[in-house]
Amino acid sequence: MLTVTLKASAVRSSCTLTAVMEKLDKTALNAAGPLPDFRQNDGSLVSTLKTLLFFTALMIILPIGLYFASKVYVFEASFGMSNRDSYFYAAIVAVVAVHVVLAMFVYVAWNEGSRQWREGKQD
Repeated sequence: MLTVTLKASAVRSSCTLTAVMEKLDKTALNAAGPLPDFRQNDGSLVSTLKTLLFFTALMIILPIGLYFASKVYVFEASFGMSNRDSYFYAAIVAVVAVHVVLAMFVYVAWNEGSRQWREGKQD
């Protein structure tokens, strides 16, 4: 008889616990307010993604391309430098290219953010 009453009380307590948890979930969802609609920002999201992909490709292609082009055509062919010296100066050109691409990215991202802020401000 004792086990039957324990099982019955456990079932009752689990039912009430489930009901309480469901009620808390509903009140928490209602307190959070309506879910934000991110569909209106699809244009700016696509624009931001395109900008990021462009600068990612530029960050990979430009320094490597400038390294080999400046090494072979500028420092070895035009200036007549040795192989060892041309490595050094070509690396400097590649590092400068990386910094230029980073500065351009920061400039574009800063202007894009301020443009979006101004457009949001006018609404």
